Amino acid sequence: MTAYSIVYAPLDQATRTEQVVERLSNAIISGILQADEQLPNENELSRLLGVSPVTVRDALNTLRARQLIDTRRGRHGGSFVCQVSVEAMRKYHPLRRMASGELADFSEFHCAVIGHSARLAAQRSTPDELRKLEQLIDSFAVATQPDTRIQTDMRCLLTLASQSQSARLANQELEIQAEWTPLMALLYREATVHNEVVAVWRTLLAALYEGDDLTCYQLAQKMIIQITDHLLERKLRMDTDVPFLPRSDRE
Repeated sequence: MTAYSIVYAPLDQATRTEQVVERLSNAIISGILQADEQLPNENELSRLLGVSPVTVRDALNTLRARQLIDTRRGRHGGSFVCQVSVEAMRKYHPLRRMASGELADFSEFHCAVIGHSARLAAQRSTPDELRKLEQLIDSFAVATQPDTRIQTDMRCLLTLASQSQSARLANQELEIQAEWTPLMALLYREATVHNEVVAVWRTLLAALYEGDDLTCYQLAQKMIIQITDHLLERKLRMDTDVPFLPRSDRE
């Protein structure tokens, strides 16, 4: 791909409404937003997502049509997450809807951001900052529920990016996590994947304490690559109609 082909590539045609639908749909399908959980009201969603109330209303209507949320009337009414069927999980799961090439490209971008963050963190982090990261890694290591594993791992990644002392890298990692988190929800039901990522975090932490920036760069990228390999394998199973597993930890 040349520089010109990148500059003149077609622009993203997705509307704001489609982006809100995708964000919330991914969170519901992946289990980040769980059955019977109430969504913020339209005005609050509008404020949080930085879009107009009309956009939020249109997006919620689409989610209702997909039977991902329902509306309850009354004093304690509002929009609530539905119990998602296996068929809906298969149809709307973000991993199934993402092309393999798109996933690989996204992974390469994440590798670049987190790899460079780790390299700078090795150069710039203080011992106190590294101890905070170590505490997060310890919490990640003992987590048994998929949701907790996701939350603590994302905090580890964001903390690593922030310890690069680069606001741009930290903000970029935060943006990446909006797409990365729903994908990870599928993997962290499995203890083997969780243990594998914990092992890389432990090794990376040791390199950070030693200030070995090149090793940190390589290990951070290795972690994202390993995760991507697992995601590609899961995607292949989805695309070939291997039975989709319900939301449960397969330990």
